Amino acid sequence: MTLHVFLFLGGLVVLVTGGHALVSGAVALARRFGLSSLVIGLTVVAWGTGAPELAVSLGAVMGGQGGLALGNVVGSNIINILGVLGVTALLAPLVVSRRLVWRDVPILIMLSFAVFFLGVNGQIGRLGGTLLFTAGLVYTVYAIRVSRQGGEASPDDEPRSRLGLTRAVLLVAVGMVLLVLGARWMVEAASAFARALGVSDLVVGLTVVAVGTSLPEVAASLVAAARGQRDMAVGNAIGSNIFNIAYVLGLTAVVAPAGVPVPEAALWFDLPVMIAVAVACLPIFFAGHRIARWEGAIFLSYYAVYLFFVVVQAEQHTALPALNRAVMVFVIPLSVATLSVVVWREVRRRRAA
Repeated sequence: MTLHVFLFLGGLVVLVTGGHALVSGAVALARRFGLSSLVIGLTVVAWGTGAPELAVSLGAVMGGQGGLALGNVVGSNIINILGVLGVTALLAPLVVSRRLVWRDVPILIMLSFAVFFLGVNGQIGRLGGTLLFTAGLVYTVYAIRVSRQGGEASPDDEPRSRLGLTRAVLLVAVGMVLLVLGARWMVEAASAFARALGVSDLVVGLTVVAVGTSLPEVAASLVAAARGQRDMAVGNAIGSNIFNIAYVLGLTAVVAPAGVPVPEAALWFDLPVMIAVAVACLPIFFAGHRIARWEGAIFLSYYAVYLFFVVVQAEQHTALPALNRAVMVFVIPLSVATLSVVVWREVRRRRAA
C-alpha cells in the first residue's frame, strides 16, 4: 500500500507538471492565431487542463474500470465549479463574460442533461459517445469562429507570449507525454485504494481521482486570476466541464468495448448534483456578471457537503437517512431561496438603473 501511495502522489506531480507545460505551450500557440483570453480559457486551456481527465478515463475504461471513468468526469465537473471557482473567487472576485451566461453555460447545462438521459439505461454506449463527441467538435469550431470574427474581446489587447513557436510545440508534446504517464500511475494506485478500502471504483473516481485530475484547473485558474485575466479563469472552469462531457466521456464511451457503465447510485445522485451545479451557475453569473468572495465561500461549502455525503453514502452509515432529510428540508430550499434573492435583487437593480 505504501508503494501505491507514492505512486499516486508521483502521478499527481507528473500530472500537474504535464498540465502546466501543456497549458503554457497551448496558450502561446493560441496567441499566434489571435484568440481572446476568454476563448483561450474555454478551448485551449480547457483542453490542456482537461487532458488528465481524458488520460485517466481512457486508461480506466481500457482496464475494465468503467465506474472510475464515469466518476472521474462527474466528480471533476462538480469540483471545477464548486472547488476551482470557489478557491479562485476567494483570491479575487471573478468577472463573468456575458457570453458565458447566455451561451456557454446553457450549452454546459444541455450537455449535463444529455449525459443523464443517455445513461438512463445503465450505460453510455458508442452511439451516445459519438453524439457527445460531435457536440464538442461543433461547439469548439463555433467558439473559435465567433472569436476570430470579432465576437470576443480583441486579441490585440491581450499580452503576447514570449515563447517561440518551436518551444511552444515542444511544451505541448512534453505535457501530453507527462499527462499520459501520470494518469497511468494514478489509475493503478486508485484501483489499489478501492480494493484496500472496499469501496467502488465510482467513489474513488468521484473523490480522490477527481480532485487529483482537477489540480491543473485549479493551478490554471489561480494563475489567470492573479495575472488579472479573470475571464480566462472562469472560462477555464466552464470550458473544462464542456470538454469533460463532450470529449472525455464521449471518447471513453466510443473506445470502451461495452460502453461506460452508469450505476444507479450515480444516475440518481451524482449526475443530478452535476446538473444542479451547472444550472446554479446561471443565476449566480447573471447577478452582476461576477463571482464575489462570499459566493466563492458558498461554492466551497457546498463541495465539502457533497464530499461528506459521498463518503457517508459509500459507507452506508446509519446517519444517511437523516442526511437525506436534511438535504431535502434545509439545504435545497435554502439554496433555492438564496439564488432567488440574488436574481431578484439584480433584476431590481437593473430596473432602477
